[in-house]
Amino acid sequence: MSQHSHTALRRGAIIAVPVIGALLLAGCSGSGGDSDDSGDGAVEFSFTFATSNNLESPYETLANAYMEANENVTITTNPTPNDKYGETIRTQFQAGNAGDVVQTTPGSGDARALIPLAEAGFLEPLGETATSLVPVGSEPLFELDGETYGQPMDFTIAAVVASMGTAGMNGLTEWPTSEDELYDACSALADQGKSLLVVAGAAPPNAGLTAQGIAATRVYAETPDWNEQRAAGDVTFADSEGWAETLQTIIDLNEGGCFQAGAEGGGFDAITNGLSQGAAVGSFIPSGSAVEIATAAPPEADFKVQPFPPADGGDPYIIASSNYTISINAASEKKEAAAEFVEWLATDEAQEIYYEASGLLPISNYQDLDLSDTIYSPVVDLLAAGSYTPLPNNIWPNPAVYEALSVGVQGLLTGQKTVDQVLQDMDAAWGE
Repeated sequence: MSQHSHTALRRGAIIAVPVIGALLLAGCSGSGGDSDDSGDGAVEFSFTFATSNNLESPYETLANAYMEANENVTITTNPTPNDKYGETIRTQFQAGNAGDVVQTTPGSGDARALIPLAEAGFLEPLGETATSLVPVGSEPLFELDGETYGQPMDFTIAAVVASMGTAGMNGLTEWPTSEDELYDACSALADQGKSLLVVAGAAPPNAGLTAQGIAATRVYAETPDWNEQRAAGDVTFADSEGWAETLQTIIDLNEGGCFQAGAEGGGFDAITNGLSQGAAVGSFIPSGSAVEIATAAPPEADFKVQPFPPADGGDPYIIASSNYTISINAASEKKEAAAEFVEWLATDEAQEIYYEASGLLPISNYQDLDLSDTIYSPVVDLLAAGSYTPLPNNIWPNPAVYEALSVGVQGLLTGQKTVDQVLQDMDAAWGE
């Protein structure tokens, strides 16, 4: 990007900027039509993506910008609820009415993951631009038989998005860096009717992400290649002290007053309302969510991406990887128009729009950005040191493993599951 772009990107990371994004991370329009061009130069295609609320998604912002620059193009956008997004788009693909352009995720471990969708013949191979954006070493998460099926959009940090303004107003001047400091902060905030963390316990994606954020410190900090060892059959979830400690930590956080009351029944609105209204300090959500939440929070909220405190004697570790991709429906009759749009999404212009609207780091040049004065400042040193792991479920072999984790966390919150049961369920879902 140009120097101007770098300046705009840094400015966009300040959470007081009133841009509208979406947490992540619902109608549906099919990919019908006879061709890309109607004969009078007009072009139409549809774009399906996940959303967690009724605010404008970064993908909506991108579609609007593209249409503004190309007056002959009409994009029908299909924002779809995040908690059921994977199942929804798979059903649409099977029924033949999926969008022409579809938001997916890398790898195999999620219901919207691009590898199983490509294996099923639902996705169209993409070109060199998409391939060039794939992070080195992550090719198996984007490619099948030498073809790339998802164009990465971001470099996302999944740690704790915390309002340090709320923390300070409630006597917490520094983010906890140890377990003792963590539970002391939880107790102090609980005494004031607040919570250190807010969890959407009724929303499987957030339940699963919370567990993975904790596992970064309990599993992957010590054994970065744990997923590879699991794939080789050298380890299991049931025999993993790190995974057992991860799940036990969730129980301890809940019982220690670290989560809001009724966390097991909380939806995504509990996160948005809790953080924007000052009832909670932080939540395990993608880093870009600070931008969306900031639109409803006072300027002094001062959101920062904070590492979850490691276990005693452990090292700080976070999740950071490309977690959102764009794919083209193999059955689309608007492939040429869809491909031109996807190509545009990789341009400096589009990447800057995406960053300012979502807060997620742009895949094209995140390594070159100066993040010292942004929401990412607390984790700059961890990124520089390589103290991070890709989102684990992107690497897992099928969506059932992540489902077992997500549902398992919900069971831990309600007391209907034990740690051992959840780990056994994850191993069973993994299969041989």
